[in-house]
Amino acid sequence: MGNTGKIKKFHLAASDDDIPVLIGIVSSEPDYRLSLKLNKRLGIGLKSIGPVEFTDETGTQFRFSRFSDSPSHPTSGFQLVCNRLLKNFLLPKLKNIDFLNLIPGATDEPFLEKLMTDLRETDSITGVFNIDIKALKDKNLKYLF
Repeated sequence: MGNTGKIKKFHLAASDDDIPVLIGIVSSEPDYRLSLKLNKRLGIGLKSIGPVEFTDETGTQFRFSRFSDSPSHPTSGFQLVCNRLLKNFLLPKLKNIDFLNLIPGATDEPFLEKLMTDLRETDSITGVFNIDIKALKDKNLKYLF
């Protein structure tokens, strides 16, 4: 039939470069308006892409809007994801956060500080938080990637 040799396992170590940066944003603006303000403020091109969709254990389907500055490769660019849908949350452990800003790969500290400062200075944003993605234990976190 074939080679009946021993199966080998390879363990691939994940480096810190593979872990995205997650920033929580508090804002009362609708998602489309906030994306326009971020486009102007940060000089990026956020565009609406396919939403984050999933069905929970009770069979309820959720659709959280998502914007990316790289529509052809949404997971490789700057993303803005809505965390709130009426009274439901994408990440229930972050109930006070309205939007999630996801930046793939490692970013240097000065870039991250500048980004957070620019976000804080944007009108209609009332809070900006750097969220430790390694410490965040939420079952819905898998839907962001």
